[in-house]
Amino acid sequence: MLIAGHQKLTLIDYPGRIATTVFTAGCNFRCPFCHNPELVSGIDMSVGRKAEKEFFEYLKKRKGKIEGVCITGGEPTIQKDIVEFIRKVNDAGYLVKLDTNGLRPDVIKKLLDLKLIDFIAMDIKNQLDRYDETVGVKVDKERIRLSVELIMRSGINYEFRTTAVPGIHTEEDFLEIAKWIRGAKSYYLQNYREGRILDEKLKLKTKGKTLDLARIKDLMKDAVDKIGIRG
Repeated sequence: MLIAGHQKLTLIDYPGRIATTVFTAGCNFRCPFCHNPELVSGIDMSVGRKAEKEFFEYLKKRKGKIEGVCITGGEPTIQKDIVEFIRKVNDAGYLVKLDTNGLRPDVIKKLLDLKLIDFIAMDIKNQLDRYDETVGVKVDKERIRLSVELIMRSGINYEFRTTAVPGIHTEEDFLEIAKWIRGAKSYYLQNYREGRILDEKLKLKTKGKTLDLARIKDLMKDAVDKIGIRG
């Protein structure tokens, strides 16, 4: 697998677990607000393979001290060997949390059917009618819808989350999201932080604009079992 980065210890990425996080290279979205722009286009394959070898050597050394592995990106589900990679992590004795944008429900279903993942977090980029303009590419929205359904029926721990970007999202968008994911276990609103992003021109669009996440949380609270704000 093409690993572009490795955070050796995290106490926040995997809820309730001491974990390590790997960042995969490449993404099938082009969200202008992406805060990992260096991961979008991918990396040299030889670099990624070397990083994978070093990662599994690290897992061997940390057995009994780390409980789980978070796999994020980029977008992990576009990796050709993601299933084999996660199976190796399981075989090494670790729990797995997968972060995804939901565009590959076929991969999600396979991982769920094989019982290879223990937690899944999916980014809800916007209400479905506004997905294309939000993620910067044309999206098969039925794939996104199917991923949400698969996750909600999965029986494993999961969460949905949205980075709320002033100038892109509106309160009405979140009301539509609430209707869409009604009955979900957990949903998080994530504060957008101005910094290094994929499209610097977005800063002209967000300048001077705000979103009241506390109000949005209150508007959505009856739709999901648990709702929170991060960042």
